[in-house]
Amino acid sequence: MGLFKRNKVWWMGFAYHGKWVRKSTEATDRRLAEAILGKVRTSIVEGKYFEKLQEQERTVKEMIDRYFDEHGHTLRTAHALQLTAKRVYAVLGEDRVLAEITSDEIARYKTTRAADGVGPASINRELALLSVAFNRARRHWKWCRENPVSDAGLCPGEVVRDRWLTLEEEARLLPACPPWLQEVVGFFLHTGLRFGELAALTWADIDLQSKLLIVQRSKNKTKRTVPLNHAAMAILRNRIRSTKTNVVFYTKRHAPLRESPVWHVFKAASTRAKVENIRLHDLRHTFATRLVQSGQDLYGVQRLLGHKTAAMTQRYAHHCSESLRAVVEALDSTNLAQSGGVVQKAAG
Repeated sequence: MGLFKRNKVWWMGFAYHGKWVRKSTEATDRRLAEAILGKVRTSIVEGKYFEKLQEQERTVKEMIDRYFDEHGHTLRTAHALQLTAKRVYAVLGEDRVLAEITSDEIARYKTTRAADGVGPASINRELALLSVAFNRARRHWKWCRENPVSDAGLCPGEVVRDRWLTLEEEARLLPACPPWLQEVVGFFLHTGLRFGELAALTWADIDLQSKLLIVQRSKNKTKRTVPLNHAAMAILRNRIRSTKTNVVFYTKRHAPLRESPVWHVFKAASTRAKVENIRLHDLRHTFATRLVQSGQDLYGVQRLLGHKTAAMTQRYAHHCSESLRAVVEALDSTNLAQSGGVVQKAAG
């Protein structure tokens, strides 16, 4: 371990875990450089230098690639996230080391993307990928000490999507779908499952006698039970069980459904049916919206959707206005009863 000079700046060189490391002390004064080198020696002895070394050497791309390697197989939207990562690299730089990505850098990222005409929701999806990778790098790999995305925060002003399928649109959409997609769409509308939950559904998860299905692993990593209505039961009874797979919904090759191919067929069907601006996930929103509009309480909807907190279900609260009418109209009967009692007392 020693010092050497480059362009008036003192650098330190030392072996660490079998690897030769060269780092600038950023000092032009030798005494200051020696003091810095002394601190590094102490940090190495105490085992604290490793963390600092990692964040100065590991790149953004290394971090995101490792996250995909470890968790890509569990992500239903892995392909879409790969595209999101490319957008992050284009602005932030894939070769930037983690130590260079500060909260100020994330703030500049948001400003740059907004100047390009990108909406808050899209920017937040990009930042969400970056944030979850930083959390993994910080907590599990010890590559960095902070998550700059958490410090900078997400973009405000994101509009929550509030699109659901009307009954008239449903009547146009279903005939435009091939038979297999009609069953998939119908099952979404009557169970509120996420795509990944439907694709992973096996016959072992369904109790036809009790009219129940069990989501073995939801987005929040917990099980939940969903009662099956007549429409959902009819779809299941019409399904032909494959001898080559135990999944309920499968492709011609008896493989589990994948979201991207299903989406393309669904998009073509919605175009033929002239149903605009509709996504597969909106069928889940339709399930929840119809329940709330029919007067069901938000807690029950929360349980059916598998939301971890009530706040996630609160987005459907504005659909309760008509169903709440009966609640306030109860005051009319109460007032009438009270006024009747007053009249009776006066007459007595």
